[in-house]
Parts: sequence; structure tokens; C-alpha cells
Amino acid sequence: MKILKKIFIFIVGLIALLLIIALFIPNDYKVTHTVTINKPQKEVYDYVRMQKNNEKWSTFFEGDPNIKLTYEGTDGTVGAKQSWNGNDDVGEGSQTITKLDGERIDILLHFVRPFEGDNKAASIIKAVDTNSCTHTEEFNGSESYPMNLMNIPMKMMLKNAFEKNGEKLKKVLEK
Repeated sequence: MKILKKIFIFIVGLIALLLIIALFIPNDYKVTHTVTINKPQKEVYDYVRMQKNNEKWSTFFEGDPNIKLTYEGTDGTVGAKQSWNGNDDVGEGSQTITKLDGERIDILLHFVRPFEGDNKAASIIKAVDTNSCTHTEEFNGSESYPMNLMNIPMKMMLKNAFEKNGEKLKKVLEK
């Protein structure tokens, strides 16, 4: 019986420690990654804004080879929507283009499962010179206490995914 009491005290202490740590973690977080691509800015922008091209460079789609994708609206324009439904690794949700300005593509992400929520993302493509540009992938997230404890691993996971996305996008466009 003493061992159960010790286990219980340990678990309660661990939960209390995690809740205290969560008090000091910001609710909002931002993840970005930038890669230089040796192609003209307009060519990269026009490629990235087309949601059907995401499958060729986004690591997100690697989580489920049988993912079901549907599209609404005119691809690459404001209001265009890409929805997905996949296994537990990718879940279900959609991304809708909310703004295009020739340099920036703003997207509203709506997640249905495994957790429901909305976040904002963007791709920013800036010219370096006439034959190269930078592509910055950006994600803005927000979790309220105590779920903000997940912001730390989420930032690390997204940073890793964005680095791979940048490598894949560069490879696809520079071939």
C-alpha cells in the first residue's frame, strides 16, 4: 500500500510541476524558416500559391500515403480551399487562402481532428535578385493554459518540418 501512495504522490507532484511550468510559457508562438531558391520570385510565388502543388513539397502529406484531398474554388486565388482527411498522423482539416499580395500568401488553417482549432500560416516569397528569392514559411499558433505546455514540442516539430519543406521546395523548383 505504501508503494501505491508513493506512486500517487509522484504523479500528483509531476502534474503540479507541469501546471506550474505552463504558467511561464507564452500562449502564442510563431515558427518560421527561410530558404533561398535559385529561381525568380514570381515563378516561386506562382508555384507556392497553387495548393495542388503542396503535395510535391510539403512533408505534411508524407504522414499518410492514402490521404484524401479535396479542393474548392479556383486554385491559387483568395478563397481557394484544400481539405484533407487522413489517418491519425495527419487528421482532418482544411486550409484556405485568405490573402495574396504578390509576395505573401496568407492561409487560415482549420483543424477538425485530432484537435479542433484554427491557426494562421503564410508563405512569404521575396526577391533577392532577378534570378533568386527567399521563401519563408510561417506558422502562428495559440494555446491557452494549460495546453500551452504543448507549445514547446509543437515549435520544435514545426521547425523540423519547415526545414524539410524548404529543402524539398528548393529541390523541386531548382531541378
